[in-house]
Amino acid sequence: MTARHPEGIGGSVYLPVALPQRLAELFGIVLEIAGEIDDPFEQAFFLMVHLPYLQPFEDVNKRVSRLAANFPLVRHNLCPLSFIDVPAQAYVDAMLGVYELNDVALLRDVFVWAYERSCQQYVAVQQQLVPPDTFRLRYRNELAAAVAAIVRGGQAADEAAIRAVLPAKVAEEDRGRFVTLTLAEFKTLHPGNAIRFGLRPLEFSAWLEREAGRD
Repeated sequence: MTARHPEGIGGSVYLPVALPQRLAELFGIVLEIAGEIDDPFEQAFFLMVHLPYLQPFEDVNKRVSRLAANFPLVRHNLCPLSFIDVPAQAYVDAMLGVYELNDVALLRDVFVWAYERSCQQYVAVQQQLVPPDTFRLRYRNELAAAVAAIVRGGQAADEAAIRAVLPAKVAEEDRGRFVTLTLAEFKTLHPGNAIRFGLRPLEFSAWLEREAGRD
């Protein structure tokens, strides 16, 4: 927070505190009170009301408040809050109610509507997400090592070559699936993703030339 001249807020006659020392003091009080609120929804709404009203930053105070409102929600493993679908004028009118009348009723309604909408969108996105491949995650380092060994060794990407460089950490019962996964990786391997396996461009291009010569 820096010293500033008193500036009005668009569409409002409200003038926030301009004295830096007083502003810093009030900002600390807001954060202290917010930290004492246990309910995540109450804490989120408190920040949405008081940060824009205090105007502790030169700009983006409302955006900071909407971001800060997500901290308690995420910390309690709740759906995050999004304002993407909130009509801009509804939010502006709600904030004017806070600035002009110290009335949070309209902002409360906007908050509730936005959160209900966010929950619906969040559930829809979750349903579309593909679950992670736990096998790939478990053996990601071994997979990278096998791919890199074959490329650097100038070998053909076939089952025999993969089994020859198969890392010892791959469990016996997982080796067949690991070979299949490695073969699939080679089918999608290109200069753009070769770096994921620790391969330099020259190493990969040299291997590609050898592969072309085998065809």
